[in-house]
Order: sequence, then structure tokens, then C-alpha cells
Amino acid sequence: MRKLRPGDKNRGPETLDYCPKPHSQLGQSWGADPGPLAPPLQRPLQNLLLLWTLLNCGLGGSAQGPGEWTPWGSWSRCSSSCGRGLSVRSRHCIWFPGEESCWGDTHEYRLCRLPDCPLGAIPFRDLQCALYNGHPVLGTQRTYQWVPFYGAPYQCDLYCLAEGHAFYHSFGRVLDGTPCSPGAQGLCVAGRCLSAGCDGLLGSDAHEDHCGRCGGANESCLLVQRVFRDSGAFAGYWNVTLIPEGARHIRVTHRSRNHLALLGGDGRYVLNGNWAVSPPGTYEAAGTRVVYTRAAGPEEKLHAAGPTSEDLLLQVLLQEPNPGIEFEFWLPRERYGPFQAQAQAQAQALGWSLRQQQPRQVEAQPPELPAAPATTVPRIPTPTPDACEPCPDTRGRAHRLLHYCGSDFVFRARVLSRLHQAQETRYEVRVQLIYKNRSPLRALEYVWAPGRCPCPRLDLHREYLLAAQRLISPDGTQDRLLLPHAGYARIWSPAEDSRVRLASRRCPV
Repeated sequence: MRKLRPGDKNRGPETLDYCPKPHSQLGQSWGADPGPLAPPLQRPLQNLLLLWTLLNCGLGGSAQGPGEWTPWGSWSRCSSSCGRGLSVRSRHCIWFPGEESCWGDTHEYRLCRLPDCPLGAIPFRDLQCALYNGHPVLGTQRTYQWVPFYGAPYQCDLYCLAEGHAFYHSFGRVLDGTPCSPGAQGLCVAGRCLSAGCDGLLGSDAHEDHCGRCGGANESCLLVQRVFRDSGAFAGYWNVTLIPEGARHIRVTHRSRNHLALLGGDGRYVLNGNWAVSPPGTYEAAGTRVVYTRAAGPEEKLHAAGPTSEDLLLQVLLQEPNPGIEFEFWLPRERYGPFQAQAQAQAQALGWSLRQQQPRQVEAQPPELPAAPATTVPRIPTPTPDACEPCPDTRGRAHRLLHYCGSDFVFRARVLSRLHQAQETRYEVRVQLIYKNRSPLRALEYVWAPGRCPCPRLDLHREYLLAAQRLISPDGTQDRLLLPHAGYARIWSPAEDSRVRLASRRCPV
């Protein structure tokens, strides 16, 4: 808003000459004769006035220095009955001859928001044009019906088009509180289009800092800015970072054929989950809008204003080596420490984390027997019969389709070791390629099978296509990959790889 300065023609302050002239001009001393003010004023009020005069005018000579503002008045009612409008309050400047006028504005305008206008409500500018319907204008007795005209150069002048005619007319300024144009955020005030700052005042340049504080300087939050460069050991979903509750100004970008993925607090994918690429657009997640863009080239971006109402997990679906994923967000200072120390713990509590790596154990080997004496005749070992019964036949397309669609994980893996524990068999495998996963997999995983004679039986150092289920104990202390009895475990081959990919397209949604 324009500031009032000395010499402005329209400054409009009140000029009051309450200060007495110097003693040499009055020819009398202060307090000896109160002059013409004495009759209507009582003695206490005279003393009060004298004290005010001494403090504000000084002893002798005219007052020097800026004028004084009166307190702000109360806010007026909103200019609109629905939608957006404005309210105004004013103050006055008290100044004296020889002083500078007050610096600042005599009026202050505040944005007010009311419930949305009902459908079919007549816009404010239309109502102002309609006031001239049926009234003669342009110095003739002819009347017209008027509608707003938005093609004129000044947004805050009331230009109205005569219906059925090829001319428009300006009726002066629009009323304060009129939107500058359809859909615009600004409102017209005294002929100017003004937008509201974060303090709600029209014409204010106040804005929120990255911490969400109006007029702040980013003192209450910290910037998290990193690059995720882990290239991963296999194709599939990899965790990038936890985005904590309260994060603002979230930005993620990368340039590759990989795809960014985002999980909500309920463990469901918001973007690019379950091996399906989402279209670019705006998505709702954690109480904010996430804008996902994918350029014609190999570039993806995510950004969200925040603040997030819950934790989010950012992942990447790797299809090629990761050249680097740049991400940043702002966190309140009180949340930065817990983010650093508890990010993994929070992720585990939400079921996002990778299964905790278990200590590797090598399959137990039988103790070496002492060398037999040379004189001992070697005995021919008799083969011990295999106590395990043959496994049922699990070949066929129906079996493959049943287990692929009903499993939580389908992946290619090499068997590294085997260990029997009680009535279970545990395989340690190295994951080579993931076809389907409902949560992240590590490069090294344990796969459990029921019984000491599991079916199908996996041979060491061979590669298999496995369909496994996720099994979590009721108390949450165990999280396992389970290969069910008579489940899907086929030796990997290019032909079996093609059959699995075909099965993925036939699962019911």
C-alpha cells in the first residue's frame, strides 16, 4: 500500500493546534492565565491538559518530530455474505504545525473467508453491473441490460457490456472486495488488485517460511538434503528414506529408468506400487497433495508442500543401476533428532522395514572320523535309505498360476545353505530377481519350509523360481518367508521365466 509522506495531497490527517506559542509571543506565562480554555474546563482537567502539553510539545518553541496515530478501530463486517470478502479498519493521525505527518496507512484491509457461495449465486461483479439495468446512461434515454466485460485493461474498474450490442462502458471503480478476475486470488481495494499475505492482510508481503511460520526466517526447522546412491543388488523395491510426520517442502528427483514409489502410513502404495507404474498427476497422501511428474526423458519428480500428517516411506523400483536420487524436506527442530535416531524403528513399527538380517549360519557338517589303521580292511559303506517320501507332482500351468497369484513374493534365488531346526527347514538364499513382492526383500533372505523333509526340496547352489508367503507371528517377533508344502519351486530356466511372466498377467485383480 502507498505510504503517507509529507507533501501528499491526499494524506487527510487531522491538524490540531493544541500546543501554545512561545512565551515571547504570548506575552504571559503558562498556568498564570488559562485563557479561553478555562471557563469550560475544570481545574483537574486543566492540569491534565498542561501535563500532556509539556510531554508532547516541550517547553518553549514549536513541537518537532512525527505525528501520532490513534489506536486502530474495530474491523468492519465482511463485504461479502459468502465466499471471500474483506473487512476494513481505520485510524487517524494527530500532528501539529512544524511536524512531519504519520508514516503508514490510514486503512488496513483483511481477507475474510465465509462458507462457499451456493451453486447459482450471482457473482459480485455481475450484481454491480446489474444495478444499471433499465437506467438511462450515455446522455440518452435508452436503457440497456449490462453484464461484466473482462477484456478491458484495468481489472478493478467496473466495465460492463451492453447485452446485444458491441460496446462496453466503464462505471468507475468496482466496490472494494470484488475479485480482480474470475478465479483470481486477489481482491480489488481502492482501485488496486491486492493479494493477501500469510497474515491475512491485503497488500501485505508477509509469507510463510519453510517451517510454516508467517514472517519467520526458518529458525524453527532444519533442512534434510541428501542423495541416495545405493545401486541395489537386484531389481525390485528398495527403501530410500523415511519422510517423517510434519515434513514440509518435500522434493525428490532422479534421472533414470527406475521409478519412485511412495507408501502411506497404512502400508499401501500411493505411487508405483505392486510393479505397476502410476500416471503423472496429483495424489493425496498423509494430509497433503503429492505432485508426481514424469518427463519425456528418463526423469521423475515428486514434490509436496506438506506438512505431512503421518510418516511416509520413499522407495525406488530398480530396473537399472541407480545413478542417484536427490531428496530434501524441512523438519521442525524438535523432530529432527527423532528422525535421525528412530527412523528405522518407526519404519519397523509400521511394517515398512526390511526383515531384520539374521546371523548367517553354515549348515552343520558331520565330524571327521579318525583315519583307519592301515591293517584294517575297509568296509564298503552301505547306502542308507532316504527316509523322506517322494514329493507330490506339482507340475502344470494351473499349479503355477495358483501359487503365483496367491503368494506374497515370487523371485529367483540361489540356495546358499540348508539347516534343519526342530520340525522346520531353513534355506539361506541370495535373491537374484524379483517378479512380485508386497514388501521389500533383502539381497540375502531366509526361506522356511515345514518339516525335515520339505516338499519341494531345494538343492544347494542351484537357482530356483520360488513363490513364498509372508508369515508374521501374533506377537510380531517373527517375520518369515514361508515356502508352503507342495508349493511352487522350479529350477530356473529361460522357459520357466517366460511362463512366470505370463502367469503374472492372468491373476485376478
